[in-house]
Amino acid sequence: QVQLVESGGGLVQAGGSLRLSCAASGNIFSINAMGWYRQAPGKQRELVAKVIRGGNTNLADSVKGRFTISSDNAKNTVYLQMNSLKPEDTAVYYCNAAINVRAGFGDDYWGQGTQVTVSS
Repeated sequence: QVQLVESGGGLVQAGGSLRLSCAASGNIFSINAMGWYRQAPGKQRELVAKVIRGGNTNLADSVKGRFTISSDNAKNTVYLQMNSLKPEDTAVYYCNAAINVRAGFGDDYWGQGTQVTVSS
């Protein structure tokens, strides 16, 4: 069993900041990647940011320069620092992790989602 627990969503005015956290727990052998996706009403879920084992990061073009992703490997936790938030950042943000429960056996896991609302 693997669980992803998210925290940090909320309501903020445009230009403000929020920090999301996602902690993975359970039967974890290794973590290959952790990141954040978001889904706005009527839109498809999209990748926001991802950190891959070894430290490489991917960020969507729409958030580059405003969002930063980081991880604490000792805590199996990933963070998304969101600055200069815009109303178009409003969405449910989902944590995602590619986790091996033992060598050679991995799967994708999702958090329950946390709402981020940016008012204009």
